[in-house]
Amino acid sequence: MTPVRKVEGRAYPWGAKNVDTDVIIPAHWLKTISRAGLGKGAFETVRAQPGNMFDDPRYAGAPILIAGDNFGCGSSREHAAWALMDMGVQAIIAPSYSDIFSGNAVKNGIVPVVLPQDAIDRLVEVAKTDEVTVDLETMTVTTPFQDRFEFSIDPFRRQCLMEGLDEVGLTLARDTAISKYESAVSSERPWLSREMDYAGLAVESAGRT
Repeated sequence: MTPVRKVEGRAYPWGAKNVDTDVIIPAHWLKTISRAGLGKGAFETVRAQPGNMFDDPRYAGAPILIAGDNFGCGSSREHAAWALMDMGVQAIIAPSYSDIFSGNAVKNGIVPVVLPQDAIDRLVEVAKTDEVTVDLETMTVTTPFQDRFEFSIDPFRRQCLMEGLDEVGLTLARDTAISKYESAVSSERPWLSREMDYAGLAVESAGRT
């Protein structure tokens, strides 16, 4: 996962409330287990409407999405976060999120910023003409007009985002401690290692029959 410290650029000034995961990525796109290409299906029903902002050249490749309350509600599909990442979104600013979506976003390197509705309203207006900056180091959202909105985020999630650590990365970061523990267990309880060896041989033998 790529580390995220600052996201800046144009933002989609959407502001829509109760956007569920089926709107973010419709169910017929869930047949794939690959993350690549899902951006083409992101907000498919919205893009079917003439003049929608997701196909507006002014916001092409925008790394920030501004939304309303309860963003990412509905199903727990991780494809929603994959689709947003594939279309280039690195940060979302909204008053609230579905808990599952928020977790999926962080695990995929998307910053879920929580700000009050009045800040959202202001950012929607600014984003129509100018860029927005999300800074994880200072935990602020700023604009060229001296707007400065502070936000909070769980320290562990912030660390994961800034260091680019997903579950695999977190496990690998503890490789030394894990290896040390396994060595100690093998030394103190050698019978466990033998039982594991026997189990492995049994599985191998079963596979040959």
